[in-house]
Amino acid sequence: MVVNSFPKGFLWGGAVAAHQLEGGWQEGGKGVSVADVMTAGEHGVPRQITKGVIPGKNYPNHDAIDFYGHYKEDIALFAEMGFKCFRTSIAWTRIFPNGDETKPNEDGLKFYDDLFAECHKYGIEPVVTLAHFEMPWHLVEKYNGFGSRETIDFFVRFATTCFERYKDSVKYWMTFNEIDNQASFNNDFAMATNSGLLLDENSDNEAEMYQAAHYELVASALAVKEGKKINPNFMIGAMINYTPAYPASSDPADILLAQRVNQRRFWFSDVQAWGEYPKGVEAYLNQKGFRPDITTEDKIVLKEGTVDYIGFSYYQSMTVSAKNGDTDHLSTPDKMIVENSYLETSDWGWSIDPIGLRYGLNNLTDRYHLPLFIVENGLGAVDQVEADGSIHDPYRVDYLRKHLEEVKKAVTLDGVDLMGYTPWGCIDLVSASTGQMSKRYGFIYVDKDDEGQGTLARSRKDSFYWYQKVIKTNGADLK
Repeated sequence: MVVNSFPKGFLWGGAVAAHQLEGGWQEGGKGVSVADVMTAGEHGVPRQITKGVIPGKNYPNHDAIDFYGHYKEDIALFAEMGFKCFRTSIAWTRIFPNGDETKPNEDGLKFYDDLFAECHKYGIEPVVTLAHFEMPWHLVEKYNGFGSRETIDFFVRFATTCFERYKDSVKYWMTFNEIDNQASFNNDFAMATNSGLLLDENSDNEAEMYQAAHYELVASALAVKEGKKINPNFMIGAMINYTPAYPASSDPADILLAQRVNQRRFWFSDVQAWGEYPKGVEAYLNQKGFRPDITTEDKIVLKEGTVDYIGFSYYQSMTVSAKNGDTDHLSTPDKMIVENSYLETSDWGWSIDPIGLRYGLNNLTDRYHLPLFIVENGLGAVDQVEADGSIHDPYRVDYLRKHLEEVKKAVTLDGVDLMGYTPWGCIDLVSASTGQMSKRYGFIYVDKDDEGQGTLARSRKDSFYWYQKVIKTNGADLK
């Protein structure tokens, strides 16, 4: 019998991050996060991470789309689409403004009480990421972020506080968003947002990343252990940016390089799922003398705090050639990435590869033998508002349809155990990588431009009605 739809209870929804849509950066006692000191950029112009908030600079996350003041309106729109779940994050600095306090901020906790209650009012399950690119800036300045072992305790306190407060309102959790991004250890954005590390010309970025990532992994495992004590029914997952590396040719050197690049990104979730470091990475760390601080207790914690599922984002694949690099180490492959002539690219230069998503679902299933959850997927594009107020976005529908067609094959033909699908930026928000509003992902248009001007009015795009139909038919009708 051919099955033409997704499993009963499949979690259709959408995904956002607190810092990219909430705004209200000083409301309710909120402290300053890493995201609050990131200036606006654009395609080809990276965002700057300033030493604190500097007057006169444009920090788009400060106001974002004011979900903080509009969440009831926005959740109602999600419910109109038929959302079964809503993936968001808890802003760490709303709960612990500096990060190292011993008592949480009640106003911040109350905001999420109200947000999750609004979700449940419509039968929408919250799916919550604890650390999504917004470590308290105070922890960066005073402790060097996760460059310090002390930060493990601060994160676990934050996680435990959230688990206890929302034990009856949130079932699905993830610890760190796209924890593998920092494999690009020479990238300011990846290092600051993941580990709270600020790059310095005198520092060994690779060595610092491996040690900080170890502390994050220990923090994640400890959080999983605490969460399971509080509510054994919690589902607590890892979250990675799945960007598969393809060999540029059948040259064995290219194939080996692609394998190494994939290992370079997989090891984070390997530790979270397996409870131990993969042998190849362990050998590399020993050869290089990286991650000197790992204790016997750490190893026990990693084994005891493994995750229940693998959440992941999927936007693109990469193709690598050994002509520009050395396959015998796990360093950054940026200079080895080459164009894939078989794939189109978005306006921001990201490859568009729907088949890569089916490939990834099978690859992750074979590797981890755990349920999977696609918690980000989408197309950043420029939308045009017509004179009558309509927004026609067939390019977005086409992108998502092609990806969902491959997802359906993975589920119905390949037997992949998939929990749900939450396209990224279900409502327009501030782009994490560029700080732009013009790089839009949403089914819902928000009237705001890159200079911060606009009414913040919400409008339904054509894709809103398409996704509404997809959910209503449980994925049977993707046309």
